[in-house]
Amino acid sequence: STWGLHSQLMAASAASSIVDMLMAASPERPLFVQAPMVRYSKLEFRLLTRKYGADIGYTPMIVANTFVQSQSSRDVELTTNAADRPLVVQFAADNADDFINAAALVARAADAVDLNCGCPQSWAVASGFGARLIQRPEHLVDLIRRTAAASALPVAVKMRVHGDLRRTVDLVRQLEAAGAAWLTVHGRTEREGPSTPVSHSAIALAVQSVAIPVVANGDVTTLAEVFSTAAATGARGVMVARGLLSNPALFSGQETPSPTVVRDYIRLAFAYGTKFTTARYHLLVMCDSYLTRGERTAFARLQSLAAILEFLDDIGLV
Repeated sequence: STWGLHSQLMAASAASSIVDMLMAASPERPLFVQAPMVRYSKLEFRLLTRKYGADIGYTPMIVANTFVQSQSSRDVELTTNAADRPLVVQFAADNADDFINAAALVARAADAVDLNCGCPQSWAVASGFGARLIQRPEHLVDLIRRTAAASALPVAVKMRVHGDLRRTVDLVRQLEAAGAAWLTVHGRTEREGPSTPVSHSAIALAVQSVAIPVVANGDVTTLAEVFSTAAATGARGVMVARGLLSNPALFSGQETPSPTVVRDYIRLAFAYGTKFTTARYHLLVMCDSYLTRGERTAFARLQSLAAILEFLDDIGLV
């Protein structure tokens, strides 16, 4: 069964690499991957999604040069523990030295590093990070080649596609030749937002162009869509972002997060000292289907976890 495969993969993960896990997966039984999400894919959220079926977790995107230069950045940006594996640490970098040095700092805490080549936010693009990198293919390929040669960890790339898909085919082949261990392909261009449907055919073209594993990303909000995305693209894994924020138990097949999932998150938030505004956001999004419009407004104004607990108790969620 699918679930049997996942338990076998998880049991083997301590002794094998994420690449091995991806190669053992298939479009019929894809790996379930929790996406990097700035501010939100922190340790407690990763542990929650792992409990409910995520095979691989990603940290939020971390700016590599700041991480290398600042101990306080390292303390804030990366918190993990023994249960938080397999773990991919995602970095934003515009040069190989920063990426190599950042990768070296996490070599004992992670199973792989990933270069963000998909973030379309203006600050990232202006800094030469994120989606800007796929517009500089020679620079990007050299960056990956140097980092893959120097790093003790596998080096992966998360990227968007080009308007001219011939450029995407050329790039994924060059990234494979440069030593990328796997690719995660978001089926939109840099300029396309959430209102534009993800192109499964563009992801499928990337899958067909390389021998290394490809993970599909974009517009997945249910377990059924995980499998339909894998089937449509041929990807060995499917990465989910916003769908997991709304429903951290998505990979387990729950259509909406049960009260048990909500309670599990609250326990983790207390245990790991989650920043209040972050915890409130997670719980507001997670509980959305249970709340009326007025309750959502009231919830968003709450100012402590104790107040949130009282509120959720009043409506029978905890």
